[in-house]
Amino acid sequence: MEHADLVVIGAGQSGLATAALAPRHGFSRILVLEAAAEPGGSWPRYYDSLTLFSPARYSSLPGMRFPGAPDRYPRRDDVVDYLHDYARQLSADIRTSTTVTSVTRQDGAWSVRAEDGREFIARAVIAATGDYGTPLVPDIPGQADFGGRILHAVGYRSPDAFAGQRVVVVGGGNSAIQIAAELGPLADTTLATRRPIGWTPQRPLGRDLHWWLGHTRLDVAPIRRLLAKIPVSVLDDGHYRAALGQHGVDRRDMFSRFTADGVVWADGTKEEVDAVLLATGYRLTFPYLTGSGALDTNSAPLHRGGLSTAVPGLGFVGMEFQRSFSSKTLRGVGRDAAHVLSRLSH
Repeated sequence: MEHADLVVIGAGQSGLATAALAPRHGFSRILVLEAAAEPGGSWPRYYDSLTLFSPARYSSLPGMRFPGAPDRYPRRDDVVDYLHDYARQLSADIRTSTTVTSVTRQDGAWSVRAEDGREFIARAVIAATGDYGTPLVPDIPGQADFGGRILHAVGYRSPDAFAGQRVVVVGGGNSAIQIAAELGPLADTTLATRRPIGWTPQRPLGRDLHWWLGHTRLDVAPIRRLLAKIPVSVLDDGHYRAALGQHGVDRRDMFSRFTADGVVWADGTKEEVDAVLLATGYRLTFPYLTGSGALDTNSAPLHRGGLSTAVPGLGFVGMEFQRSFSSKTLRGVGRDAAHVLSRLSH
């Protein structure tokens, strides 16, 4: 059994930012528990060509500037390298290959148990595992009978495995567009969405959108409920839209069901398909908090701004729209971490 002031669950961008700021709020012994073999959260597992929609100047965690030209758009491996470097300079004790299975309140403190039997006792816990570990897979009629390949974006790496195939990408967000655009030159690709794709200019009036978000304060505005209702849109400087058109990637209304060898489109047309790639997002889950009293009947966290409203000494960092538009981003997790740490330190 080990004791700590603070246990942070997850060593992705949210957990690392939290660990970096914790000493400023009076936490001296800080443990970061990460299930993977290295820090970085889900970033090392994203598809190879993933490119940020925020420039490097807007992609830094607290206390360490993102390297390189400030106006470049970093790739996945750039972020992974940055997070590894960030983790190395922290004073926190980061334990990798440590899967947390339960977090329970005992005698005014928290007991955090790992899969290998280790137990950690702390006065405060912050859950910073995000939602990228639980893919959201829609239940589409006929799915079990489909003889082709069904793959969620979490398992996609590169277009090479789909060369020469008929592929349908389900989803209308940034990831769906990036994946469809790079599949286009190698595969006969269609985007299937429930509504037309919404495009947002990357550089309105010659400035990156993130400059506007910062100067208008929309990036940090506490309008969480309103933000959650805004339809998904795709940031683009024209590159991705042009790539889709150049390679014949069309958009169609979402198909109604699978067949043994393909799909049935909304107009009733049947088509043979080799693979369906689901860029349908992720589901926020905290399985290790089951039974802790911190979750509602739908297993969602009971919180206000990331601070648990159900049990003392528990916080969350890295949830979408947790406090603002930028809550789930590299540039935003530090603000939310500071907010939660300041409340837990009292």
